[in-house]
Amino acid sequence: MRTRDFSRAPAQARAGAMFIGGTRYANPLVLLRLAPAWFRMVRDMRRMSGYCWHTVYWQFPLTLGTIAFFTDRDAMLRFARTRHHRRLMVWLTDGTRNATAGFIRLYSAAPDGYSNGAWRAEGPEMGHIATFTPLGAETTGPAVRR
Repeated sequence: MRTRDFSRAPAQARAGAMFIGGTRYANPLVLLRLAPAWFRMVRDMRRMSGYCWHTVYWQFPLTLGTIAFFTDRDAMLRFARTRHHRRLMVWLTDGTRNATAGFIRLYSAAPDGYSNGAWRAEGPEMGHIATFTPLGAETTGPAVRR
């Protein structure tokens, strides 16, 4: 069901901005050296106003990444300015000793979305939408056929 009210949904659904990034580390020992600074940075992030939720992913052999949700883009960008985050980024990008590749992508959530059941603020019902969301060139989406 389409909605603009995510008040009963998990923190990730209430977020207005999302960060995804990944870093390919130079070797396993670098990951051990990374740990203390990374934990300090995460502690600061969790305490910040605007933080919603995050998770970490791993991709073989030496890539670790973070997906983080914030209430809005400004909260996400304020986090990027924190002392622990800046120090970690300087450490990572200091030649290829610590990391050999990395990326960051920033996303903003559209106000509209979908929810069902216990996460639906307008009621607890589960259900399907009658029409798909229109694509850029459409004024109305086609009917959903079951």
